[in-house]
Amino acid sequence: MRLVLNRAVWPPAARARFAFGVALVGAVLGCAPGATAEATASTPPSQGTPLPAASASSANGSGPQGPSASAAIRPSRPGASSRRTTSVTARATVRKAPPRRRPPRVVLPPADGRFDYQLGGAYPPPARTAIVERDRTVAPFPGSYGICYVNAFQTQPEDLWWWEAHHPRVLLAGADGYVEDPDWPGEVLFDTSTRAKRAELLSVIGPWIDGCATRGYRAVEPDNLDSFTRSEGRLTAGTNTAFAALLVAHADARGLAVAQKNTAELASTLHTIGFDVAVAEECQVYRECDAYTAVYGLHVLEVEYTDNGLDAFTAACQARRGRISIVLRDRDLVAAGDPGYAYSSC
Repeated sequence: MRLVLNRAVWPPAARARFAFGVALVGAVLGCAPGATAEATASTPPSQGTPLPAASASSANGSGPQGPSASAAIRPSRPGASSRRTTSVTARATVRKAPPRRRPPRVVLPPADGRFDYQLGGAYPPPARTAIVERDRTVAPFPGSYGICYVNAFQTQPEDLWWWEAHHPRVLLAGADGYVEDPDWPGEVLFDTSTRAKRAELLSVIGPWIDGCATRGYRAVEPDNLDSFTRSEGRLTAGTNTAFAALLVAHADARGLAVAQKNTAELASTLHTIGFDVAVAEECQVYRECDAYTAVYGLHVLEVEYTDNGLDAFTAACQARRGRISIVLRDRDLVAAGDPGYAYSSC
């Protein structure tokens, strides 16, 4: 049944009460974040005091500062794209979101700037490289537009013990223990299902973002937004998006742009809540590139991989060269000079 309200017969006082009630219900049901969780003795020692760029893990052995000295920086997720939701629906329904009011300090990367994706180890990038993404535990490359990688929706394997000791309730529990990423054993999914848990997560990950800004990065990439797809039904796109909105607000306050990694079907939603850039892995292979460019325009960083052969990279260059940044990398993203290293751009 359709209810029609006749303004003409409503006295002004009744209309005012009705408007107030609608506003109150909206406030109660809205997703505005609550206060950040209060810092306690279990908070990582470095919180609020970013570590020197030369060493992100040497100051203290406790707290998830990132990979330990013996652990490699987390490379790209092999096979991750195979879990993606088909992009056919995304391409059919995506509409370019209106530009958001970006904080004045937030600067986007240069469109079609030469890009290097250095998650497997930091090294001097090729000449004329304008954009470099690195792990948050290392410094940005001087003179480049630096994007800071943060594993924001899952633990690092070497840090699981710390989360168990200090923040066990934000680790997603399943029927037989913690829910792990099947491609990355030891990476337990964070539980984003309630406002309180999202605030507790922000109390740890927010200072990581602060560290990115202090080091001189211009943007942050919170990875594993798609963790809900491997949560055994315990998380949803909505709960992860709600946490992502908290991360965006925190990054905005520090003058950082925010990059979306994959999950093409959420591009329009994420752009609406404040994401500025897309890092699109294998979008040529999975026919998702249009879903990103329809939303982010020229601010898309496309990464194709050598283990898919050269056809995808060649086709990507033919289709989008001169419009967006396109790079070909080895799957493990190893440093230049290491066996298996591969890099090309167009």
